[in-house]
Amino acid sequence: MSDTYELFQKGREQLRSGMAAQATVSLEKAKRREPRSRSIREALGIAYFRLSRWEEAETEFRALLELSPADEWAHHALGRALVNQGRREEATPHFKLARSLRPRTDSP
Repeated sequence: MSDTYELFQKGREQLRSGMAAQATVSLEKAKRREPRSRSIREALGIAYFRLSRWEEAETEFRALLELSPADEWAHHALGRALVNQGRREEATPHFKLARSLRPRTDSP
């Protein structure tokens, strides 16, 4: 198992245990090794969000969207991070995109 994967798993476990601050340490190290990992960036964004570190959460969610522009969850998360910074107008298009990308469950 790679060190990067171990750091990622440790960070996820810390998040699950409610230790978001500790998770950022492991996840930042993992991100330095694998900056294009969507899983690492998502977990790190969640950790920052839980710590009310809105600008850092925004950075991670924007990175997710660069890697995957049609990621419904990332658009919604970015919108929430922007709202928490008082940037509702900037957040609105992301909420709209998230809604439009949400899988349909309509039955024929």
